[in-house]
Amino acid sequence: MPASTNELVDLLEVEQLEVNLFRGGQPLNSRLKRVFGGQVAGQAVSAAQRTVTDGKALHSLHAYFILGGDPSIPIIYDVENVRDGRSFATRRVAARQHGEVIFYMTASFQRDEEGWDHQDTMPPSPGPDEATSMLDLVKYISPDGAEQWKQEWGGFDMRFVGDPRPEDDPNRAMVPVVQRMWFKASDPLPDDPELHRAAFTYYSDFSLLGASLVPHGVLISSPKVQPASLDHVVWFHRPFRADEWLLYDQTSPSASGARGLSTARVFTQDGLLVATVAQEGLIRPAKRPEDR
Repeated sequence: MPASTNELVDLLEVEQLEVNLFRGGQPLNSRLKRVFGGQVAGQAVSAAQRTVTDGKALHSLHAYFILGGDPSIPIIYDVENVRDGRSFATRRVAARQHGEVIFYMTASFQRDEEGWDHQDTMPPSPGPDEATSMLDLVKYISPDGAEQWKQEWGGFDMRFVGDPRPEDDPNRAMVPVVQRMWFKASDPLPDDPELHRAAFTYYSDFSLLGASLVPHGVLISSPKVQPASLDHVVWFHRPFRADEWLLYDQTSPSASGARGLSTARVFTQDGLLVATVAQEGLIRPAKRPEDR
């Protein structure tokens, strides 16, 4: 993972090898044994955006994580131009390593248009200044893990909120799982909307699956869990900056068959709904140490 915002920007800058063919690099000092799924998704977004040059902006992506990525070699992104229409464009991206597809994404782009406008109301929540730094939480859970955390996640500032509602709130029965976090890039990003969407996509895979374990009292980092992202969907609704605070309002409607489903709304500090995210992932109970 990038230890700084500059490393994040470099990681999301894919190299063009040929028409619609790109290569994505790897973090310099990551200790992860598999490539973080958000990195593959963010680089795939960067590659797809490079092939759309007529002013259309990414409004949705649907992705499948097929194989764990190898962090020791680059990733090749093969972008297929499915359609270029007057209002919409569609791209498919296959990410490859060792001759195999490890990730597949379909992305849709739209020219800016006027139309009806409504949105959900932002839930009551403490602001980022009142939330708990994820680094402080890591120190509390594992003091020895703080330095590794900064090395892996220094490119983002993350603050954990949780569920501020009392247990006797009647809404609790309707929405039993709530996990909230504030996040943003640690330092300012260049004024490039495509980079901000790629950075957002990168982060969106970070904590979402963990919401499906909230009702079971298990952390996604626990050795009791064998986790993996399976599919991932993002809908972009309105412009935003990934270097300004965003509230990741997560819930999980279901977990079954060793899979957890999580959905999330993403709001700016002033209450603008800018994105919706959904993910299903593996949350298999780990029976052996090697499963984790």
